[in-house]
Amino acid sequence: MSMDEAHGGGMVSAILSSVVLLLLLGRTADAQRSLEFFDLLPEDPKLYDKMRPPKKDGQATVVYFHVTVMGLDSIDENSMTYAADIFFAQTWKDNRLRLPENMTSEYRLLEVDWLKNMWRPDSFFKNAKSVTFQTMTIPNHYLWLYKDKTILYMVKLTLKLSCAMNFLIYPHDTQECKLQMESLSHTTDEMIFQWDPDVPLVVDENIELPQLQLVKNYTADCTQVYSTGNFTCLEVVFVLKRRLGYYLFHTYVPTCLIVIMSWVSFWIKPEAAPARVTLGVTSLLTLSTQHAKSQASLPPVSYLKAVDAFMSVCTVFVFMALMEYCLVNIVLGDSDTPPKPAAPPPPPSSSGTDTAKLDKIFDIATKENAMLLSGRSQKSSAGPPPGPTPAQRARMRALNIDRVSRVFFPFLFAVLNVTYWIMFAEYI
Repeated sequence: MSMDEAHGGGMVSAILSSVVLLLLLGRTADAQRSLEFFDLLPEDPKLYDKMRPPKKDGQATVVYFHVTVMGLDSIDENSMTYAADIFFAQTWKDNRLRLPENMTSEYRLLEVDWLKNMWRPDSFFKNAKSVTFQTMTIPNHYLWLYKDKTILYMVKLTLKLSCAMNFLIYPHDTQECKLQMESLSHTTDEMIFQWDPDVPLVVDENIELPQLQLVKNYTADCTQVYSTGNFTCLEVVFVLKRRLGYYLFHTYVPTCLIVIMSWVSFWIKPEAAPARVTLGVTSLLTLSTQHAKSQASLPPVSYLKAVDAFMSVCTVFVFMALMEYCLVNIVLGDSDTPPKPAAPPPPPSSSGTDTAKLDKIFDIATKENAMLLSGRSQKSSAGPPPGPTPAQRARMRALNIDRVSRVFFPFLFAVLNVTYWIMFAEYI
């Protein structure tokens, strides 16, 4: 082989090696190149319309929902609202997208900002008053693309939601608060919401509320028909039962003690008007303050609540105890005037003084002789004691009214309490 041939063969080998190296470097560069949004669009980007749902074979697009409830708090009966911290996930399939050529894993994380240029469900929280998006330490949301062109979008939110409450049997009530998600612009002909078939709802078991207890939660469908069409809707229902312990020790027991305190006047003598009146008026004012305190956290409603009925009956009992003393005072005061003094005997005349003294001496001697002869003492000969005066009889009637009240008031109050608690025993 000549020198020229050897040199020519070396040049060809060098060129081939350079071409192979360039191909390998190009593939490595493609593998390391970041994914762009246009890599997901069809070959002709004009075929992708982000305003049109990805319907397949004319069927409505199905969007699957998953909700994880991490906390419930700030339940306000006055404004009928509550707060919830949730993870909210939506899953749908868009066959119009292309998969990245270098996608080797089951899913790939996409930039959330790409949602602005993609079709996504127009879901909104129907009964939300405000929504707070979590941004610490980074925005709490992410976007996944699976190999079957399924898209998962999950976001963490804090919601302030309205909850229609009924206080007819308050504080024995059970409230149902809802979290509703509805489509804003797509009817059921284009899009349908469905719960995730595997895990639709997860609620933290450690949720604790100060006055309410989360006894049940479930998912439901709340699709409604409007004038513009039928719009899909899903909801989560939280069943909240009120704890009675707080109201038992802060409302019912103090109220009963105030009523019992008003009965102390039945053991105070009828003549002590300042003590009995002060006790009755003080009990009535204290009970009014207690009633106002029990209504402070509730909105003004037009119907009678269970606690209102109980407090009203207790107020009537205290008022009737005060009226009982009015009756006692009337009975006591009818014959309480002092009796008229007897007229003094006329003074004896001076001329008959000696004769009157002699007659009186003879009368006394005659009576003593008769008692000695009959064998009876002066004490046994005394007549029956005089009867009670009208004032004493009036006082006895007043005391009898107090004695009856000591039994009648507690008995009737016990009957009403038993009736009340039997009526609401099923709600305890």
